Amino acid sequence: MRKKTLPPLAHVVDPEESALFRNAVRDAVPLPEPDRVSPTEPIPPPFPVQSLINEYDGLFEPLHDEPLSWEESLESGEALSFLRDGLSRQILKKLRRGHWPVQACVDLHGMTRDEARNALGAFLATAKSRDYRCVRIIHGKGLGSKNREPVLKAKIKTWLARYEDVLAYCQAPDRDGGAGATLMLLRA
Repeated sequence: MRKKTLPPLAHVVDPEESALFRNAVRDAVPLPEPDRVSPTEPIPPPFPVQSLINEYDGLFEPLHDEPLSWEESLESGEALSFLRDGLSRQILKKLRRGHWPVQACVDLHGMTRDEARNALGAFLATAKSRDYRCVRIIHGKGLGSKNREPVLKAKIKTWLARYEDVLAYCQAPDRDGGAGATLMLLRA
C-alpha cells in the first residue's frame, strides 16, 4: 500500500490568506526570555523507587540462627569470606547468592594501601549514613601488582573484620567481579 503524500505547504497556503494572517499578527511582540536559572549540575536520571522496594523485601529479615565461630568464618584459600560471631551460616550463603541487592560500590583499583584504606573508610561511613545493607568493593585481582599478587584483597580482609558494622563478606559472584570484588553485608 502506497502512502499518500501531501503537497508542499507553500502550494497549499493561499497568498491572500497568508497576507491576512500577517496583518493580524503584525503588532505581536515576542515573549521576553524566561527569568530562569539554568542548573549548574546535570539533572540526575530517574530513580526506580518501586523496583528497589520490590528488591528489598527480604532485606531486613532476622539474621540469627546457627552461630559460626571466628575461626569457622574465615575460609582457607584465596576466596574472601567472613561472618560475624552469632550469625547464621545462611547469611553468608544468601550473600553469595545475591539475596540482597548491591546498593553501592567502590572501586579501589590502582590505589596505594593508604589511599585504598582512606577511600574504603569514607565509603563505609557513607554507606552507614545512608543505611545501605549490601555493598560491593572492587579491589582487583592483583594482576597489575608487583609479583602479580592481590595486595588490596589481603588488606581488605583485615580492615573489614575490624569494622563492627560489617556482619559478613564474601567473594563476589563472577558476574559481579569474582575474585576481584567483595560483597559485604552491613548492620541495619
